[in-house]
Amino acid sequence: MWKIGHRGACGYAPENTIASFQKALDLGVDALELDVHCSADGTVMIIHDATLDRTTNSHGLVQTKTSAELKTLGIPTLLEVIELVRRRVIINIEFKSKEAMMPTLSLLNQRISNGKNTASDFLLSSFDWDILAEIAARKLGFPLGVLYEDLQKDPIAFAQNIRAYSLHPDYKLLTFETVKSIQQKGFTIYPWTVNALEDIERLKSWQVDGII
Repeated sequence: MWKIGHRGACGYAPENTIASFQKALDLGVDALELDVHCSADGTVMIIHDATLDRTTNSHGLVQTKTSAELKTLGIPTLLEVIELVRRRVIINIEFKSKEAMMPTLSLLNQRISNGKNTASDFLLSSFDWDILAEIAARKLGFPLGVLYEDLQKDPIAFAQNIRAYSLHPDYKLLTFETVKSIQQKGFTIYPWTVNALEDIERLKSWQVDGII
C-alpha cells in the first residue's frame, strides 16, 4: 500500500512547503500530493487555497501576486519540487483551478521533452472533472486521478470515460464492497485524507492501493 504525503508531511511542517515535502521524503513516502495555482506572471505555484490568508502572513489572491512575491512568503514553485524529488517518488498534482492547467502541462511536457521526466512520474488529479476531461482529450499520456467527495455523479463511469488511472474518494464514502468493486473495474484507489490510526488500519485491511 502506497503512503502518499498529503501536501507533503503537513503534520510535521507547514503544508505545501519545501520543508514539508523534504520531511515526507525523509519519512519514506511513495508519492507526494500537492496543489497548484498560478501566479500573476504565469508561474505554477504550490498552494492549496486561492487566497494567501490561511497559510501565509499575507492576504489576497494568489493570482494577483508575482512568483517572486509568492516565493518570499515561502510558497514554492512546482519546478522547485520536481527538482527536489528527482524522480524518487510520484508527484500527485491536484489542479485547484483551470488557470493552472495549461502552464502546468507546458512545464511537464517541457521536462519530458528534455528527457528529465516521463509522464508516469506524475499523477494529475482534480475535483473539477472538466479539467480531467480536457487533459484526457489531449492524449498526453499522464495518469489521471478522479477526486470526489460525494456520489451525486458517478465517478466510476466518468473514470472509465476518460480512461483514468485512479479514483481518489473521501475515505468516508468507502466500504469493503466499494473498494473491491472499484479495483475489479481496473482502477487504483487512493482515498483521502486519512489521519486517524483506526481508519488507516481499516483501509489497509480492505487492501486499498494507497492512502493520501
